[in-house]
Amino acid sequence: MAAPNIVNVSSILGKTDQYALTSTNQTTILNNAASSDNVLKVNMIQVANVDGTNACDITIDVHSADDGAGTAFSLVSTVSVPADASLIVLDKSTAIYLEEDMSITATAGTASDLEVVISYEQITD
Repeated sequence: MAAPNIVNVSSILGKTDQYALTSTNQTTILNNAASSDNVLKVNMIQVANVDGTNACDITIDVHSADDGAGTAFSLVSTVSVPADASLIVLDKSTAIYLEEDMSITATAGTASDLEVVISYEQITD
């Protein structure tokens, strides 16, 4: 099942995850595995630069497969987050659905400068 019917759902669970991007490698921040029987409604992604001096670039991608695999489509690409500032990548007015076998990744330009908070609803058929 790629997208559960969200008219008659069995549960909607509100969730929030946090990530410190400790490397410049792509990090999966949300994963919806194949055959999960869930659709994830992503309500918010915020990136905070915890470096008090330097700006840092962020890339957030939606992938056509889970675990950061498949084709990547950018929500933001190498956007500079100023020192001690935050970037709202996505909010409730621009929410997206993550179907089964899809994922979202974050890639920092500098290790240990950025933290990501992602809020979503796990909707089960």
